[in-house]
Order: sequence, then structure tokens, then C-alpha cells
Amino acid sequence: MALRDELLKSIWHAFTALDVDKSGKVSKSQLKVLSHNLCTVMNIPHDPVALEEHFKDDDEGPVSNQGYMPYLNKFILDKVKDNFNRQDFNKMCWTLSYRKNLEQNELKICNDDAFKIWCIFNFLSEDRYPLIIVTEEIEYFLRKLTEAMGGSWVEERFEDYKLQLNSKQQCLNAWELISLVGSGQFSKGMDLQTLSMGIGEVYQELILDVLKQGYMMKKGHKRKNWTERWFVLKPNTISYYVGEDLAEKKGDILLDGNCSVEHLQDKEGKKCLFLIKSSQKSFEISASDKKKKQEWIQAVQTCVTLLRQGRPAPHREARQKRRELRLKQQAEQEELELRMRELQTANEAKQHELENMRKALEEAAANAAEEETRRLQTQTELQDRYRRDLEREKLVRQQIEKNLAEKSTELEQYLQRVHELEDMYGQLEHALEDERRARQDEETIRKLQTRLLEEEAKKRAELEQIHLQQKQAISVTVAEKEELEKERLAKESALQAAMKQLEQLELERQGALEQYETVKKKLETATNNTKTWKHKVAEHEGLLRLIQPGAKGQQKITNWGPAAFSEAELSLREKQWQEMKNQATQAQ
Repeated sequence: MALRDELLKSIWHAFTALDVDKSGKVSKSQLKVLSHNLCTVMNIPHDPVALEEHFKDDDEGPVSNQGYMPYLNKFILDKVKDNFNRQDFNKMCWTLSYRKNLEQNELKICNDDAFKIWCIFNFLSEDRYPLIIVTEEIEYFLRKLTEAMGGSWVEERFEDYKLQLNSKQQCLNAWELISLVGSGQFSKGMDLQTLSMGIGEVYQELILDVLKQGYMMKKGHKRKNWTERWFVLKPNTISYYVGEDLAEKKGDILLDGNCSVEHLQDKEGKKCLFLIKSSQKSFEISASDKKKKQEWIQAVQTCVTLLRQGRPAPHREARQKRRELRLKQQAEQEELELRMRELQTANEAKQHELENMRKALEEAAANAAEEETRRLQTQTELQDRYRRDLEREKLVRQQIEKNLAEKSTELEQYLQRVHELEDMYGQLEHALEDERRARQDEETIRKLQTRLLEEEAKKRAELEQIHLQQKQAISVTVAEKEELEKERLAKESALQAAMKQLEQLELERQGALEQYETVKKKLETATNNTKTWKHKVAEHEGLLRLIQPGAKGQQKITNWGPAAFSEAELSLREKQWQEMKNQATQAQ
């Protein structure tokens, strides 16, 4: 942004503040005071007669902004040079404008912080009047402020605010931006001191072009002593002060495209050294740690590179790119709107053509309607005749449907009986399956019960024969029933006797089972006893031996005299005894 454009924004605020009734005009007396103050702060010789000569007319009425601009350009802005205190100029314009537009009591920030936000607004605002700051630049500023306060950016909070902003407008003026920051909406959880420090840091970077600052040690050129200084890096200079309050400035390091930065080895008890070579002098500097040293070297090298390429500070270049991108998008939007208008014009022509076609179709439809009327009359006669035939067919169909309903009811009853029979058949199959499984379980009887089971099977066969005979006897006629009643009674007696015999056999089978279990337990006891005795015999067999003829080999001599067996016999007996012991162990 050119110097003239930057100055015009602050002057616009001052001119607007003097316009009390918002008519767009300011009295000549007020413009004289404003012009005098502008010339004073910008170090320009003031000519009070020039204002009267420029606006010399018959009436003494107020002057509009457009009428004041030629005088401002010719007698002030064309003469201005960048040799004045920009902050004093902004302070003067701020003093004229903030009392009218700002409610200080409703803000959580001080007047100095509000002034800094006002300067940042002028830097980020668009180059059109009235001055506004768009949503993209608002987000950029709030992100910078959050980072300076050491907080984390909450994207969702800004998106919600942007939705509220878009429902009303898509931009803010300077006083709305100050109110937004002063309300603390985007600094929740931060104290006022942190917010003030964050605003100051963003102000120094964007307005004062401070790229980096901090304490470092500098070696003197005369006494060669090391002194701590507060360094402030700007795009074309490095200034160093006694303290960070910038009250006493000690010197400047002028930067240009020929400057360089070099690493130095540790010496004289100083670490993290580097050397800045300018066109006039070389400066030895010591950082507090390696990280700070690398950051300062990188920052100075970046400034030198920008100076060589003739590029502005990074934040100014980024602002320019954002503006160019917005202008490009705006041009594309305007082109799109132009194309939409052309398409709308073509669409209207098409609509007119379609309207003519619609009228032609309406005429054709009227002719077709007459033809349709004649056709409908003929069709009505045919429909009456068909209606009578349909009524007759309807009566016949109702009778058939009635018969079908009766048949359907009978069919449903039949199907219900079939389902019931299928359920009974399934239950019978389950019962037969259960009986089959029970019979399979009965076939697992021990050999000891074979005789009893065979007799029981014979008795069951006789009982079944008798039962079948009873069923046959029941199925005979009434006349035969009387004759067979006595025979049935006799067979029932025989059946009862067979049942008693069956119960007796069952008792005998239970007794045999008990005897079987007793014998089994005795057998297990005998087996255990046999194993125990075999083990004992195997343990003591080494102490017994049969009397046999003596061997002719050399006898074994013990402490008590000649042994009863030789060395070979002893080895053989030990081997046999060990084998028997292993077999007894495996048998257990």
C-alpha cells in the first residue's frame, strides 16, 4: 500500500468525525484546523491562505469530502515525505474520531489498546470508502491475536460468529471491530493484561513492521565489553535499546542487500555467537541459547533476501496477495453474474417463444375440444349400453363370489383339520423316536442279565399276544362280546399273573445287579491286594534265594567271610530284581 493511501484512511476517520450531522460536509473553519494539524504532525509548511483561495466562492457553506480532496492532495499529500512520526499522525486522527464513535465504558480494553486496533483496522481495511474490513481479514487478525496471547484458535467459534455476521452484513467498520475485541468474545479465559500484550504484539508486527525482538548481548566497538541490549528487527534495520520499554535508543544496524550473517565459534566465555556484517560495521552478538541464535540468523537472512529482491515485509506482501485474490474472485463473480444476466435474457426470449407456442397449442386444443365433445357424446351412448351389460355381469359375479366364499370356508376348515392331523403325526413320530431310544438304552444290559432279560422278553411277547387278543375281542360284534366276556376275564387273570411274574423277574434282576456290584467290588479289592503283595514280593525277593549247587567261579569275599554267591550271580540277580520292580510299577 502506498504512503498516500495509508494516510488517507486516517484522515477519512478525522473528516467523518467532524461531520456531526452526517451530511457529508464539514465547515471551513474545522477544515482549517484539521489541515493545520495535519501539516504540523507531517512536518509540512502550512499555508492558511491557500485553503481560502482554493474554496473561494460566494457562500461560506461547508465543504464536502469530494471538495476537500483536491486541496488535500495538492497542498498536503503531494508535499509529504516519510520523515515524520507516523504514530503521532495516527494519534491525532484517532483523538478527533474516537470520542464520537466509541463507548469506552462498555469495553474491557484501555484507550491505548483501542487505538492500536484502530491502526490495525486501517492497515487491513479495503481501499474503498466508507472503510470496512472483510470477514477474511477479521479472521486473519483474530488468529494473530490468539497466537500472540498463547491461546489456541477455535474454528467453530469463529464459524458461528461468521454466520451471525453474514446474516446482517459481511464486514465491520473500525468501531465494530474494536467492540468485538473489547467485548472479550474471542479472548475467553485470558486476563486483560494478556489481551493487552497480545494486541501490542500484533500492532508491533503489522503497524510498526517489527519482525522480531528480544534481549541479546552485544560486543562494544570501543571498549570491547559485552552489554545486554533489547534488539528490534524491522525490514531494513535492527535497532537496539537499553530496555524493552524503548526509552533509550543506543544505535541502529542498517540492513541492505549486501549484508550477511555468519556463525561464530564460542569465545571469551560467550556462547551462541553470530556476526552481522553491514556496509558500515560488523556486530558480534550472543544469543541466550542455540534456538534463539538460529531464529535471529534466519530472521535477519530473510530481511536481507527481501531487500535484495525488492519485496516488502512478509505481512504486507501476504496482505497484498489476499487483496489480489479477493479482487480476482470478485472479477470472476462479476463475470459469472454477467453470464447469468445473458442467460436470463436468453431465457426470457425462450419464454416468449414458448408463450407463442402455448397460444398456438391452446387454439389447437380448442379445436380438439370440439372434436372431443362429439366423441364423448358417442362414447356416452356406448357407455350406457356397456353399463347395463356390466350390471348384469356384476350380479352373476356376485353370485359366483358368494359360492366361492362358501367353498373357501369349507377349504379353510379342511386345511385346519389337515394341520391338526400333521401335528398329531409329528407328536406320534416324536413318541416313537423316544421309544426307540429307550429300547436302545435297554439293549446295553450286561451279560450277567441275559437270562433274565430273555425271560422278560418272552413274558412281554405273551402279554402283547394277550393284548392283541383283547383288542380283537373288543372289535367283535355285540353278540360275540357277551360270549367272550368270560374269556376276557380269564385272560385278564392270566395277564395279572404274568405281570406279577414280570415284577418278580424285575426284582430278581435288581438282586442280580446288586450281586454283580458286590462281586465287582470284591474283585477290585482282590486285584489291589494282589498288586500290593506282588510289590512286596518284588521288594523282598533279593533277600531270598533257592539252595542250588554252588558255582565253580570265584566266590565274593565280604567282611564276614566267603559269600553265598559269586560276583556274576550278584549282578544277574540285581538285574532280574530291577526288571521285576519296573514291571510291578507299570502294572500299578
